[in-house]
Amino acid sequence: MLIKINGEEIDVADASTIQDVIDETNAPYTPGSIICLIKGKKELEKNISKYKIKTSKGSIIIQLEESDEAKPLVDVWKNQYEGFIDLNVRWSTSTEVAIGPIVTDLEPTHDEYKYFEGDVVLSLSSFSNESTHLIMLKENTTNVYGVPPYNKGIFARVIGGKKTLDNLTDDDIVTGIEPIIERSTTTDSASVSDLSTVLEEGNELFTYISFEIDENSPTCVEHLFSLIKDGRIKVSYDSESFLGFYDLAGIDKPKEDTTLRNRGTITVRNSGVGVGKLFIYRENRVLTPNHTTVGKIVNGMEIIDIAKENDFITVKSEQKRLMLLNKTQKEASEMLSAAGVEHMIDGLIDDDAIIVEQMPKHTIDILKEGRVITKAVKREDICSIKFVDNAPRSVKYFKFLSGLLENPIGKLKVHFSVPGMHIVIFEGDRKLAKGLIPENNPVDKVIRGQIGITNMASKSAGLIGIRFEDNAEFGPTAESFEATNIIGDITSDYDHIEKLKEGVEVYVTESNHES
Repeated sequence: MLIKINGEEIDVADASTIQDVIDETNAPYTPGSIICLIKGKKELEKNISKYKIKTSKGSIIIQLEESDEAKPLVDVWKNQYEGFIDLNVRWSTSTEVAIGPIVTDLEPTHDEYKYFEGDVVLSLSSFSNESTHLIMLKENTTNVYGVPPYNKGIFARVIGGKKTLDNLTDDDIVTGIEPIIERSTTTDSASVSDLSTVLEEGNELFTYISFEIDENSPTCVEHLFSLIKDGRIKVSYDSESFLGFYDLAGIDKPKEDTTLRNRGTITVRNSGVGVGKLFIYRENRVLTPNHTTVGKIVNGMEIIDIAKENDFITVKSEQKRLMLLNKTQKEASEMLSAAGVEHMIDGLIDDDAIIVEQMPKHTIDILKEGRVITKAVKREDICSIKFVDNAPRSVKYFKFLSGLLENPIGKLKVHFSVPGMHIVIFEGDRKLAKGLIPENNPVDKVIRGQIGITNMASKSAGLIGIRFEDNAEFGPTAESFEATNIIGDITSDYDHIEKLKEGVEVYVTESNHES
């Protein structure tokens, strides 16, 4: 049976499941993500209300009538519009443009009607259904067009491309007609995550979205890349006009390229309430300087249309992110070589050394310069942390402060270290720590190697500490248990950290992070 997957038609065995088709085609898909299932072309097109008529002079946009009276004409158009492709403009006057003919089953009338500029009519020239023409009105007129007995033959209106319409002559040709896919087009489609769903003839599947980046927004594009975890992105909010992705909300981003927020545009809020939030638009929105454009969806808008809050969406970028942090020098060299970028090493040159800094930081800047400088350290010099699940605010604060929210390697600066105290305290941010309510407080004792944060119960809120011995009285920042939030355990060798002096920076990573 014939189906489509991500726009490509393929022949599969009867009773094939979604999983069968993904396996057979190697379609991009990350387990746990949603898939858009459309029953077939007719199902998709029944909700389409706009069409783009491409000509040798440009394009014209028409919008279908919604009235019951026009429905028989709309049905004829939807079933036969492809018949007008490759036909010439039959005639062009100061009043109208006619394209055709095609053959329909319509019956003509002999009545005269008044028409208005922008009306789109199915006309049976010479009162013959074998000479059905598409008439687009350029001016108001009264005429006998031999129209069918429905809505004066009017089935649509011209809503775009009037200049193109005015310029058409009988030397021009229709080069194509495309349905315009909008959010409303796919509202009847199914969002499925059950890969054992059996497919039927004519079904269409969309397994992923892909996007092109805006090269004029290097910092905010990297912000977009940071939201993609394990090849997918999680929806935080959905509305009629956009999807919101808020995991990195609160991180300041600069104003870079600002463009019209058309359907499929991806933006990052660069100022005001919600700074750092990312949006993908289902419908056109007005231009605003508060949103930096970072890219545009090129495949998979059908998934954007049907996704809901907390859904995961598989993502594929047309440009691979050049994030080198937490990779070995050898891995980075191989990645950069494939991208045609020169790899320059500052300091430790061992192949198995772990990269902790890169310059430039952003993918677009690296590609523009054609080279990148990396700094690496020995793996044992990186502090690896396994975070707890029951202190979400505190963990997010730590990741925000260290840079782990956006990068696989972050860093902290030693604030206090005294030999014999068996703790090291790192600098915090008192302003960011205002929301640190008590969570996951120690009960009986703090275990050696635990990392904690001072919460709002203390005036030193926001400080981060590691304790190097068990203690039944004070937390990793030397605070009472009530003022201490435990956020995780050090899983790497950490004895050397106790010996570090104030002002020294420590590189940190998440122990279960996949580079």
